[in-house]
Amino acid sequence: MAKVLDSKIPAGPVPEKWKEYKAHQRLVNPKNKLKLDIIVVGTGLAGASAAASLGEMGFNVINLCIQDSPRRAHSIAAQGGINAAKCYQNDGDSIYRLFYDTVKGGDYRAREANVYRLAEVSNNIIDQCVAQGVPFAREYGGMLANRSFGGAQVSRTFYAKGQTGQQLLLGAYSSLSCQVNAGKVKLYTRYEMEDVVIVDGRARGIIAKNLVTGELERFSANAVVIATGGYGNTYFLSTNAMGCNCTAAVQCYRKGAYFANPSYVQIHPTCIPVHGDKQSKLTLMSESLRNDGRIWVPKNIEDAKKLQKGEIQAWDIPEEDRDYYLERRYPAFGNLVPRDVASRAAKERCDKGFGVNNTGLAVFLDFSESINRLGLDAMKQRYGNLFDMYEEITDVYPGDFGKEINGVKYYKPMMIYPAIHYTMGGIWVDYELQTTIPGLFAIGECNFSDHGANRLGASALMQGLADGYFVLPYTIQNYLADQAVWPKVSTDLPEFEAAEKGVNAEIDRLLNIKGKRSVDSIHKELGHIMWEYVGMGRTAEGLKEGLKKMHELEKEFDTNLFVPGTKEGLNVELDKAIHLRDFFTMGQLVAFDALSRNESCGGHFREEYQTEEGEAKRDDENYFYVGCWEYKGKGNEPELIKEPLEYEAIKVQTRNYKN
Repeated sequence: MAKVLDSKIPAGPVPEKWKEYKAHQRLVNPKNKLKLDIIVVGTGLAGASAAASLGEMGFNVINLCIQDSPRRAHSIAAQGGINAAKCYQNDGDSIYRLFYDTVKGGDYRAREANVYRLAEVSNNIIDQCVAQGVPFAREYGGMLANRSFGGAQVSRTFYAKGQTGQQLLLGAYSSLSCQVNAGKVKLYTRYEMEDVVIVDGRARGIIAKNLVTGELERFSANAVVIATGGYGNTYFLSTNAMGCNCTAAVQCYRKGAYFANPSYVQIHPTCIPVHGDKQSKLTLMSESLRNDGRIWVPKNIEDAKKLQKGEIQAWDIPEEDRDYYLERRYPAFGNLVPRDVASRAAKERCDKGFGVNNTGLAVFLDFSESINRLGLDAMKQRYGNLFDMYEEITDVYPGDFGKEINGVKYYKPMMIYPAIHYTMGGIWVDYELQTTIPGLFAIGECNFSDHGANRLGASALMQGLADGYFVLPYTIQNYLADQAVWPKVSTDLPEFEAAEKGVNAEIDRLLNIKGKRSVDSIHKELGHIMWEYVGMGRTAEGLKEGLKKMHELEKEFDTNLFVPGTKEGLNVELDKAIHLRDFFTMGQLVAFDALSRNESCGGHFREEYQTEEGEAKRDDENYFYVGCWEYKGKGNEPELIKEPLEYEAIKVQTRNYKN
């Protein structure tokens, strides 16, 4: 427990903590950096930027990724933008306001000092990326352009059309490639971490699987950094790439790293709805679309039923018969409320029967008003690739003319519905981004530190690059300055031998079950359980039932799984089986945390705890803490350990997006 309670936050007012930390931290002598090796697992924005920065500072970096190129990390899927408090629009933005909006958006469940540091370095990120040549959108006069995102009343989001993540990753990749060329970073593509190796209580290496040859390899270092993303694919259907998994994080959890706030799972309100039962993933439509798109359902239940039967189309319904429910319920923020609020509002309308597609699980995102006001060309300039992506999937182009009623032109809208997108929970880290295992660090979506119970849009890219470029390169030196970690550790040590044997034994176990069910069939069933019982709306009874069903399905996995092929060479089904094993651990952890937290906050919504208006009802007296979980073995309930939250700069109050 002592490890969790000591989050290493310097004393004093929040605005001074990061400055005070940097003023008193220990640094590694430049000559000594040449002696130190650091493993960075992952090449998304957090991993690539961290590996590039550490290499540039003189450390020897071993960087691994599961893709054939770092450019294919899932960070490329981020569309809308990245936040920073530049105040280019002269709209009253500031570092404090970004800090406040992020804490409030997270429903006051984030660690205050970490969020302030994030806001403080946000401006440096934009400068860094512009210097790399990232093609941010610009205004006519040449200034960087901004747009608004959910949970903010200022325009602070920098963007590159609808492909911001891809452009930022190319910038980070260019820096990484420079260090690879300089010999400071050794890049291993198509490698997956299977276990972390603990020597004398410290993380001193990993066991990784060569995904092409199937061979296990040992890597030794003075510190290990995990940047492997979140656990959204536990739900099977999500906006994550199919290769995204939580194996590295779960293995760290099994070895003693605490896992924090796993129940905080973000459900994004603007995703293309599910079509049938053969889908393998869902597609995100950027939150930026809510700048110009208006979300609505019919006011009359009769119109909704006709839409569901295909008897009428969206453009047959005139303005007076449309319910712009977010604008009605939250007049101050309108369509730009935070994601958890918008998602629950869509679910509430559909649950009442106002859904607009054949399943009744969709609402409209309509650009008619903006097209009539600004023109279709303006919409294409802002969202052209998103409109094209939507047409590719649905065969409907948002913006095609639909019908004119009483002199008003109506255009074809998008259909959207909430879907699993991001996970705010993650490996517990202190202020230095170090886990409860000394020498093991976690950055980006992989850790829990910055977003509380709900992440605001355009903040994931901000956190990933903040951790990689501006936080970890400082904080890891405080650990590496301890000369006790300098001696080289041989991969022939018994700890490496035992870890590799353990991984091999688990691979053999999965291959030798020789049952009758495929990995995907079991994973899809797990996803149904997660969405039904641990999804957008949760109850104590439902969570207990979900845990029961997960235990039963895990037994089915352990006794009736069929993995074709062998462990030699490329075997995608074997890799998926390893991931699914860890999704079971993760799914149960999410349910345990949700069951223990008898309140509603952000992405965690317990239906027993809501206001008369259907809003989340927090219990700050009993649940104002970070819920950390310690692994107690397969089949056993993990132990809950609490890190109390302490706020100095912000008053904790009920979120209000109405006025």
